[in-house]
Amino acid sequence: MKPFVRDTLLRQRARLHELDALLSAPDVVSDMERFRALSREHADASVIVEAFNRHEQREADLAAAHEMLTDPDMAEMAEEEIGAARADLERIDAELQQLLLPKDPDDQRPAFVEIRAGTGGDESALFAGDLARMYTRYADSQGWTTEVVSESPSELGGYKEVVLRMAGRGPGAAVYGQMRFESGGHRVQRVPVTETQGRIHTSAATVAVMPEPDEAEAVKLNPAELRIDTYRASGAGGQHINKTDSAVRVTHLPTGITAECQDGRSQHSNKAKALQVLTARLQEKDRSERAAKEAATRKGLIGSGDRSDRIRTYNFPQGRLTDHRINLTLYKLLMVMEGDLGDVIHALQVARGTELLAELEQRNSL
Repeated sequence: MKPFVRDTLLRQRARLHELDALLSAPDVVSDMERFRALSREHADASVIVEAFNRHEQREADLAAAHEMLTDPDMAEMAEEEIGAARADLERIDAELQQLLLPKDPDDQRPAFVEIRAGTGGDESALFAGDLARMYTRYADSQGWTTEVVSESPSELGGYKEVVLRMAGRGPGAAVYGQMRFESGGHRVQRVPVTETQGRIHTSAATVAVMPEPDEAEAVKLNPAELRIDTYRASGAGGQHINKTDSAVRVTHLPTGITAECQDGRSQHSNKAKALQVLTARLQEKDRSERAAKEAATRKGLIGSGDRSDRIRTYNFPQGRLTDHRINLTLYKLLMVMEGDLGDVIHALQVARGTELLAELEQRNSL
Protein backbone atom coordinates (compact mmCIF):
# COMPACT_ATOMS: atom_id res chain seq x y z
CA MET A 1 0.00 0.00 0.00
CA LYS A 2 1.32 3.43 -0.94
CA PRO A 3 2.25 5.65 2.03
CA PHE A 4 -0.14 8.45 1.03
CA VAL A 5 -2.99 5.93 0.81
CA ARG A 6 -2.26 4.64 4.32
CA ASP A 7 -2.04 8.20 5.67
CA THR A 8 -5.39 9.03 4.05
CA LEU A 9 -6.96 5.91 5.56
CA LEU A 10 -5.66 6.73 9.03
CA ARG A 11 -7.23 10.20 8.72
CA GLN A 12 -10.50 8.56 7.65
CA ARG A 13 -10.44 6.35 10.74
CA ALA A 14 -9.87 9.37 12.97
CA ARG A 15 -12.67 11.23 11.22
CA LEU A 16 -15.03 8.30 11.76
CA HIS A 17 -14.43 8.55 15.53
CA GLU A 18 -15.19 12.28 15.33
CA LEU A 19 -18.40 11.58 13.45
CA ASP A 20 -19.49 9.02 16.06
CA ALA A 21 -19.25 11.75 18.68
CA LEU A 22 -20.84 14.46 16.53
CA LEU A 23 -23.89 12.38 15.62
CA SER A 24 -24.79 11.99 19.30
CA ALA A 25 -24.31 15.70 20.11
CA PRO A 26 -27.61 17.47 20.99
CA ASP A 27 -27.02 20.44 18.67
CA VAL A 28 -26.49 18.11 15.70
CA VAL A 29 -29.46 15.87 16.48
CA SER A 30 -31.72 18.93 16.53
CA ASP A 31 -30.43 20.16 13.15
CA MET A 32 -31.85 17.66 10.65
CA GLU A 33 -30.03 19.04 7.60
CA ARG A 34 -26.64 18.83 9.34
CA PHE A 35 -27.54 15.46 10.84
CA ARG A 36 -28.33 14.02 7.39
CA ALA A 37 -25.10 15.40 5.91
CA LEU A 38 -22.99 13.94 8.73
CA SER A 39 -24.88 10.64 8.50
CA ARG A 40 -24.01 10.36 4.80
CA GLU A 41 -20.37 11.14 5.57
CA HIS A 42 -20.43 8.57 8.37
CA ALA A 43 -21.83 5.90 6.03
CA ASP A 44 -19.11 6.56 3.44
CA ALA A 45 -16.33 6.64 6.05
CA SER A 46 -17.61 3.41 7.64
CA VAL A 47 -17.26 1.51 4.36
CA ILE A 48 -13.70 2.77 3.89
CA VAL A 49 -12.61 2.08 7.47
CA GLU A 50 -14.18 -1.41 7.41
CA ALA A 51 -12.11 -2.25 4.32
CA PHE A 52 -9.01 -0.75 5.95
CA ASN A 53 -9.58 -2.92 9.03
CA ARG A 54 -9.80 -6.01 6.82
CA HIS A 55 -6.57 -4.97 5.11
CA GLU A 56 -4.75 -4.60 8.45
CA GLN A 57 -6.07 -7.96 9.64
CA ARG A 58 -4.76 -9.71 6.52
CA GLU A 59 -1.42 -7.94 6.95
CA ALA A 60 -1.25 -9.38 10.46
CA ASP A 61 -2.21 -12.82 9.12
CA LEU A 62 0.55 -12.58 6.51
CA ALA A 63 3.14 -11.67 9.13
CA ALA A 64 2.02 -14.58 11.35
CA ALA A 65 2.22 -16.99 8.40
CA HIS A 66 5.80 -15.91 7.68
CA GLU A 67 6.72 -16.71 11.29
CA MET A 68 5.16 -20.16 10.92
CA LEU A 69 7.52 -20.98 8.04
CA THR A 70 10.29 -21.77 10.55
CA ASP A 71 8.22 -24.69 11.90
CA PRO A 72 8.59 -27.70 9.54
CA ASP A 73 5.23 -29.09 10.65
CA MET A 74 3.46 -25.83 9.81
CA ALA A 75 5.40 -24.78 6.70
CA GLU A 76 2.93 -26.17 4.15
CA MET A 77 -0.03 -24.56 5.87
CA ALA A 78 1.95 -21.32 6.15
CA GLU A 79 2.65 -21.28 2.40
CA GLU A 80 -1.06 -21.65 1.65
CA GLU A 81 -1.93 -18.85 4.07
CA ILE A 82 0.74 -16.57 2.57
CA GLY A 83 -0.70 -17.06 -0.92
CA ALA A 84 -4.26 -16.45 0.25
CA ALA A 85 -3.29 -13.39 2.32
CA ARG A 86 -1.37 -11.81 -0.55
CA ALA A 87 -4.30 -12.33 -2.92
CA ASP A 88 -6.70 -10.79 -0.38
CA LEU A 89 -4.38 -7.82 0.23
CA GLU A 90 -4.13 -7.12 -3.48
CA ARG A 91 -7.90 -7.24 -3.86
CA ILE A 92 -8.60 -5.07 -0.78
CA ASP A 93 -5.89 -2.60 -1.82
CA ALA A 94 -7.63 -2.10 -5.18
CA GLU A 95 -10.98 -1.76 -3.39
CA LEU A 96 -9.57 0.89 -1.04
CA GLN A 97 -8.04 2.89 -3.87
CA GLN A 98 -11.43 2.91 -5.59
CA LEU A 99 -13.19 3.99 -2.39
CA LEU A 100 -10.78 6.89 -1.88
CA LEU A 101 -11.35 8.40 -5.32
CA PRO A 102 -13.24 11.72 -5.36
CA LYS A 103 -16.93 11.03 -5.98
CA ASP A 104 -19.05 12.94 -8.46
CA PRO A 105 -22.52 13.25 -6.89
CA ASP A 106 -24.02 13.24 -10.38
CA ASP A 107 -22.78 9.69 -11.05
CA GLN A 108 -25.86 8.20 -9.37
CA ARG A 109 -28.30 10.30 -11.38
CA PRO A 110 -30.30 9.40 -14.50
CA ALA A 111 -28.83 10.68 -17.75
CA PHE A 112 -29.89 12.34 -20.98
CA VAL A 113 -28.05 10.91 -23.99
CA GLU A 114 -28.11 13.25 -26.97
CA ILE A 115 -27.00 11.82 -30.34
CA ARG A 116 -26.59 13.95 -33.47
CA ALA A 117 -25.66 12.95 -36.99
CA GLY A 118 -22.46 14.61 -38.16
CA THR A 119 -20.52 14.52 -41.41
CA GLY A 120 -21.60 11.85 -43.85
CA GLY A 121 -25.18 12.75 -44.82
CA ASP A 122 -27.68 9.88 -44.74
CA GLU A 123 -25.01 7.42 -43.57
CA SER A 124 -24.25 9.52 -40.49
CA ALA A 125 -27.98 9.58 -39.64
CA LEU A 126 -28.09 5.79 -39.95
CA PHE A 127 -25.05 5.57 -37.68
CA ALA A 128 -26.73 7.86 -35.14
CA GLY A 129 -29.62 5.41 -35.16
CA ASP A 130 -27.21 2.50 -34.64
CA LEU A 131 -25.69 4.29 -31.62
CA ALA A 132 -29.14 4.93 -30.15
CA ARG A 133 -29.97 1.24 -30.55
CA MET A 134 -26.61 0.22 -29.02
CA TYR A 135 -27.17 2.41 -25.95
CA THR A 136 -30.77 1.25 -25.57
CA ARG A 137 -29.69 -2.40 -25.62
CA TYR A 138 -26.92 -1.70 -23.10
CA ALA A 139 -29.47 0.03 -20.85
CA ASP A 140 -31.74 -3.03 -21.14
CA SER A 141 -28.87 -5.29 -20.08
CA GLN A 142 -28.36 -3.11 -16.99
CA GLY A 143 -32.03 -3.17 -16.05
CA TRP A 144 -32.46 0.55 -16.81
CA THR A 145 -35.44 2.21 -18.43
CA THR A 146 -35.02 4.19 -21.65
CA GLU A 147 -37.42 6.68 -23.20
CA VAL A 148 -37.17 8.90 -26.26
CA VAL A 149 -37.51 12.53 -25.17
CA SER A 150 -37.22 14.04 -28.64
CA GLU A 151 -36.29 12.81 -32.09
CA SER A 152 -35.73 14.10 -35.60
CA PRO A 153 -35.83 11.03 -37.88
CA SER A 154 -33.94 10.85 -41.16
CA GLU A 155 -35.75 10.03 -44.39
CA LEU A 156 -33.75 6.83 -44.99
CA GLY A 157 -33.83 5.76 -41.36
CA GLY A 158 -31.82 6.66 -38.30
CA TYR A 159 -31.84 10.11 -36.77
CA LYS A 160 -30.67 13.60 -37.50
CA GLU A 161 -30.93 14.04 -33.73
CA VAL A 162 -32.38 12.03 -30.87
CA VAL A 163 -32.41 12.53 -27.08
CA LEU A 164 -32.81 9.52 -24.79
CA ARG A 165 -33.46 9.53 -21.05
CA MET A 166 -31.96 6.62 -19.12
CA ALA A 167 -32.80 5.84 -15.52
CA GLY A 168 -31.99 3.03 -13.14
CA ARG A 169 -34.55 1.19 -11.06
CA GLY A 170 -32.62 1.37 -7.79
CA PRO A 171 -30.68 3.98 -5.78
CA GLY A 172 -27.35 2.32 -6.65
CA ALA A 173 -27.85 2.52 -10.42
CA ALA A 174 -25.04 4.85 -11.51
CA VAL A 175 -26.45 5.63 -14.95
CA TYR A 176 -24.57 8.86 -15.57
CA GLY A 177 -21.46 7.38 -13.91
CA GLN A 178 -21.40 4.63 -16.55
CA MET A 179 -22.54 6.63 -19.57
CA ARG A 180 -20.54 9.84 -19.02
CA PHE A 181 -17.52 8.64 -21.02
CA GLU A 182 -19.62 8.30 -24.19
CA SER A 183 -19.57 12.06 -24.76
CA GLY A 184 -17.60 13.08 -27.85
CA GLY A 185 -17.20 12.31 -31.52
CA HIS A 186 -17.87 8.78 -32.80
CA ARG A 187 -16.56 7.79 -36.25
CA VAL A 188 -17.74 4.86 -38.36
CA GLN A 189 -15.98 3.21 -41.30
CA ARG A 190 -18.12 0.88 -43.39
CA VAL A 191 -19.79 0.33 -46.77
CA PRO A 192 -23.10 2.25 -46.67
CA VAL A 193 -26.27 0.53 -47.84
CA THR A 194 -26.58 3.24 -50.51
CA GLU A 195 -23.07 2.54 -51.89
CA THR A 196 -23.19 0.61 -55.19
CA GLN A 197 -19.44 0.35 -55.78
CA GLY A 198 -18.64 -1.32 -52.46
CA ARG A 199 -16.45 1.54 -51.29
CA ILE A 200 -15.82 2.14 -47.58
CA HIS A 201 -17.09 5.51 -46.36
CA THR A 202 -16.23 7.38 -43.18
CA SER A 203 -18.94 9.30 -41.38
CA ALA A 204 -19.51 10.55 -37.87
CA ALA A 205 -21.99 11.28 -35.13
CA THR A 206 -21.62 13.16 -31.88
CA VAL A 207 -22.84 12.18 -28.43
CA ALA A 208 -23.41 14.34 -25.36
CA VAL A 209 -24.29 12.69 -22.03
CA MET A 210 -25.75 14.96 -19.36
CA PRO A 211 -26.88 14.10 -15.82
CA GLU A 212 -30.53 14.77 -15.14
CA PRO A 213 -30.56 17.82 -12.86
CA ASP A 214 -31.34 17.42 -9.20
CA GLU A 215 -34.45 19.52 -8.64
CA ALA A 216 -33.03 20.90 -5.41
CA GLU A 217 -29.76 21.98 -7.05
CA ALA A 218 -30.81 22.67 -10.63
CA VAL A 219 -30.21 25.94 -12.39
CA LYS A 220 -33.23 28.13 -11.74
CA LEU A 221 -34.82 29.19 -15.00
CA ASN A 222 -36.23 32.70 -15.24
CA PRO A 223 -39.57 32.51 -17.10
CA ALA A 224 -38.86 35.94 -18.61
CA GLU A 225 -35.80 34.45 -20.35
CA LEU A 226 -37.73 31.60 -21.97
CA ARG A 227 -39.63 31.41 -25.24
CA ILE A 228 -42.02 28.48 -25.44
CA ASP A 229 -43.35 27.37 -28.84
CA THR A 230 -45.84 24.61 -29.52
CA TYR A 231 -46.16 22.73 -32.79
CA ARG A 232 -47.65 19.60 -34.27
CA ALA A 233 -45.59 16.52 -33.46
CA SER A 234 -44.35 14.30 -36.27
CA GLY A 235 -43.81 10.56 -36.44
CA ALA A 236 -45.72 7.60 -35.01
CA GLY A 237 -48.58 8.10 -32.63
CA GLY A 238 -51.81 7.60 -34.50
CA GLN A 239 -54.52 10.17 -35.05
CA HIS A 240 -53.95 12.00 -31.77
CA ILE A 241 -50.43 13.09 -32.66
CA ASN A 242 -51.62 14.58 -35.95
CA LYS A 243 -54.48 16.61 -34.47
CA THR A 244 -52.93 18.45 -31.53
CA ASP A 245 -50.08 20.92 -31.18
CA SER A 246 -48.66 18.87 -28.30
CA ALA A 247 -44.94 19.16 -29.14
CA VAL A 248 -43.07 21.84 -27.21
CA ARG A 249 -39.86 23.71 -27.94
CA VAL A 250 -38.29 25.84 -25.19
CA THR A 251 -35.60 28.42 -26.01
CA HIS A 252 -33.34 30.01 -23.41
CA LEU A 253 -33.03 33.50 -24.88
CA PRO A 254 -29.73 34.61 -23.24
CA THR A 255 -27.80 31.59 -24.59
CA GLY A 256 -29.91 30.49 -27.55
CA ILE A 257 -29.94 26.93 -26.19
CA THR A 258 -33.11 25.04 -27.06
CA ALA A 259 -34.80 21.82 -26.01
CA GLU A 260 -37.89 20.16 -27.39
CA CYS A 261 -40.10 17.21 -26.61
CA GLN A 262 -42.85 15.52 -28.58
CA ASP A 263 -42.84 12.07 -27.03
CA GLY A 264 -45.68 12.60 -24.57
CA ARG A 265 -49.35 12.79 -25.46
CA SER A 266 -49.96 16.08 -23.62
CA GLN A 267 -48.48 19.52 -24.04
CA HIS A 268 -48.02 19.75 -20.28
CA SER A 269 -45.83 16.63 -19.99
CA ASN A 270 -43.82 17.60 -23.07
CA LYS A 271 -43.17 21.06 -21.62
CA ALA A 272 -41.97 19.53 -18.33
CA LYS A 273 -39.59 17.18 -20.14
CA ALA A 274 -38.29 19.94 -22.44
CA LEU A 275 -37.56 22.14 -19.41
CA GLN A 276 -35.66 19.24 -17.83
CA VAL A 277 -33.51 18.79 -20.94
CA LEU A 278 -32.95 22.55 -21.21
CA THR A 279 -31.80 22.69 -17.58
CA ALA A 280 -29.45 19.74 -18.19
CA ARG A 281 -27.99 21.47 -21.26
CA LEU A 282 -27.42 24.71 -19.37
CA GLN A 283 -25.70 22.83 -16.53
CA GLU A 284 -23.62 20.90 -19.06
CA LYS A 285 -22.59 24.21 -20.64
CA ASP A 286 -21.29 25.38 -17.25
CA ARG A 287 -19.59 22.03 -16.68
CA SER A 288 -17.92 22.14 -20.12
CA GLU A 289 -16.65 25.67 -19.54
CA ARG A 290 -15.10 24.62 -16.22
CA ALA A 291 -13.55 21.55 -17.89
CA ALA A 292 -12.09 23.75 -20.64
CA LYS A 293 -10.42 25.96 -18.04
CA GLU A 294 -8.92 22.91 -16.33
CA ALA A 295 -7.77 21.55 -19.68
CA ALA A 296 -5.82 24.75 -20.26
CA THR A 297 -3.42 23.64 -17.53
CA ARG A 298 -3.64 19.87 -17.97
CA LYS A 299 -5.23 17.43 -20.41
CA GLY A 300 -6.93 14.50 -18.76
CA LEU A 301 -6.59 11.02 -20.19
CA ILE A 302 -10.31 10.67 -20.74
CA GLY A 303 -10.65 14.16 -22.20
CA SER A 304 -13.25 16.83 -21.66
CA GLY A 305 -16.15 14.98 -23.29
CA ASP A 306 -16.56 17.84 -25.73
CA ARG A 307 -18.27 17.00 -29.03
CA SER A 308 -15.13 18.00 -30.92
CA ASP A 309 -13.14 15.23 -29.22
CA ARG A 310 -12.94 12.19 -31.53
CA ILE A 311 -13.14 9.46 -28.97
CA ARG A 312 -13.91 6.25 -30.84
CA THR A 313 -13.79 4.54 -34.25
CA TYR A 314 -16.11 1.72 -35.35
CA ASN A 315 -14.43 -0.12 -38.25
CA PHE A 316 -16.89 -2.63 -39.69
CA PRO A 317 -14.66 -4.23 -42.38
CA GLN A 318 -12.19 -5.21 -39.66
CA GLY A 319 -14.81 -5.85 -36.95
CA ARG A 320 -12.81 -3.45 -34.79
CA LEU A 321 -13.69 -0.89 -32.15
CA THR A 322 -10.94 1.49 -31.03
CA ASP A 323 -11.26 3.94 -28.16
CA HIS A 324 -8.56 6.53 -28.87
CA ARG A 325 -8.46 7.97 -25.33
CA ILE A 326 -7.05 4.82 -23.73
CA ASN A 327 -5.74 3.02 -26.84
CA LEU A 328 -8.25 0.22 -26.34
CA THR A 329 -8.95 -2.01 -29.35
CA LEU A 330 -11.56 -4.78 -29.32
CA TYR A 331 -12.34 -7.13 -32.21
CA LYS A 332 -15.96 -7.69 -31.20
CA LEU A 333 -17.65 -4.80 -32.96
CA LEU A 334 -20.89 -6.60 -33.82
CA MET A 335 -21.32 -7.63 -30.18
CA VAL A 336 -20.67 -4.04 -29.06
CA MET A 337 -23.26 -2.71 -31.50
CA GLU A 338 -25.73 -5.15 -29.91
CA GLY A 339 -25.17 -3.42 -26.56
CA ASP A 340 -22.17 -5.34 -25.19
CA LEU A 341 -20.45 -2.19 -23.93
CA GLY A 342 -19.36 -3.54 -20.55
CA ASP A 343 -15.68 -4.08 -21.42
CA VAL A 344 -15.38 -0.59 -22.92
CA ILE A 345 -17.08 1.21 -20.04
CA HIS A 346 -15.13 -0.75 -17.41
CA ALA A 347 -11.80 0.05 -19.12
CA LEU A 348 -12.68 3.75 -19.21
CA GLN A 349 -13.69 3.73 -15.54
CA VAL A 350 -10.41 2.04 -14.57
CA ALA A 351 -8.41 4.56 -16.62
CA ARG A 352 -10.25 7.45 -15.01
CA GLY A 353 -9.70 5.96 -11.56
CA THR A 354 -5.96 5.62 -12.22
CA GLU A 355 -5.87 9.24 -13.36
CA LEU A 356 -7.72 10.50 -10.29
CA LEU A 357 -5.51 8.45 -7.97
CA ALA A 358 -2.40 9.97 -9.54
CA GLU A 359 -3.84 13.46 -9.01
CA LEU A 360 -4.67 12.60 -5.40
CA GLU A 361 -1.12 11.37 -4.82
CA GLN A 362 0.30 14.52 -6.37
CA ARG A 363 -1.83 16.76 -4.13
CA ASN A 364 -0.76 14.81 -1.06
CA SER A 365 2.91 15.23 -1.98
CA LEU A 366 2.68 19.03 -2.14
